[in-house]
Amino acid sequence: MKILKFKLYNHQQNRYLKRSINAVGVTYNHCIALHRRYYRMYGNHLNCAKLQSYRVKLRKRKPFWQTVGSQAVQELCQRIERAYLLFFKHHKKGVSPPGFKKIKKYKSFTLKQAGYKFIGGTRVKIANGVYQYGNYREIEETVKTLTIKRTALGELLMIVVVGYVSEPEAKFKTGKIAGFDFGGKTFLTISDGTKIESPQFLKLSINAIKTASRQHFQKRKESPNRERAKKNLVRKHEDVANRRCNWFWKIAHELTDKFDMLCFETLNLKGMQRRWGRKISGMAFGEFLQILQGIATKKGKQVVFLWRWYPSSKTCSDCGHVLESLDISVRGWRFPSCQSINGQDENAALNIQVFGASTVRLGDVRQAMPAIAV
Repeated sequence: MKILKFKLYNHQQNRYLKRSINAVGVTYNHCIALHRRYYRMYGNHLNCAKLQSYRVKLRKRKPFWQTVGSQAVQELCQRIERAYLLFFKHHKKGVSPPGFKKIKKYKSFTLKQAGYKFIGGTRVKIANGVYQYGNYREIEETVKTLTIKRTALGELLMIVVVGYVSEPEAKFKTGKIAGFDFGGKTFLTISDGTKIESPQFLKLSINAIKTASRQHFQKRKESPNRERAKKNLVRKHEDVANRRCNWFWKIAHELTDKFDMLCFETLNLKGMQRRWGRKISGMAFGEFLQILQGIATKKGKQVVFLWRWYPSSKTCSDCGHVLESLDISVRGWRFPSCQSINGQDENAALNIQVFGASTVRLGDVRQAMPAIAV
């Protein structure tokens, strides 16, 4: 599956799509209320078939609900049912049931099989309206779903999910395997000794974000000035996210062009965020891995994730000795068995490279063996 994102041009006709998003939000809150009432009466959740049959009857009596297509409401009912099933299965782990949402904060609706048609060029027909979007590439694959999303700035995005025509097989071209260690000070440390420093986009813009947030807080609620201050704050955050995403794409293309196999540790990012907070969140390492996996799949490269509890930092890359404990503040030390001096990030990257190479098939390892440092 592949996700394509297009921006709809600002036009007066876009108000019909925004009205449809509001109608889906009203429908969502009504379905949540029905689920809660049904659970109080019968002690079980309302299944999707009963909810859809009731929704068809209710749709005829409420003209406002008819502004959105039936496909969008069906997808909404299915999404609510999946959320309740997940809650009943994992409620002991802290999973909460779906709750009510404010209509103005409701973001999107999704059309699966019908309700839209690409006319050609840069136009798409949704319901009875024709809308124009910025087309940076042709949609040649089979369209699975189409989602209209409203951003915090009031703009509309069209998100199209398509299927791959053919999945490329992993083909080794450079014969190089590399291990990568993610750090707090250095974004990535590569097993060949290269270090990639993070530009720290959030840290550089944090003062402007704090100023915009303070101005938004000081404005009177429900006033036009507060709405303008809110949009200014959203623009500051979007600027950081866009610059960081652009840098991620460039780094991902460079790494996939240089290496055929990229090995990473499976990190507990949520636990790291609880411990170090904004410093880890600002690096957005999870977003980088998603972009890297997509580019690697397209180019026929492999991304390998190691076992989470593999002691990459505490294991000597020369002799294999494993330390009993290692404080994270220690950046370099001498191993007692071989007397070799290792830096924490460089040593972990070498161990990740060797351990990741051992997971490859024997034929691939023989082809990529010259790049493995042991």
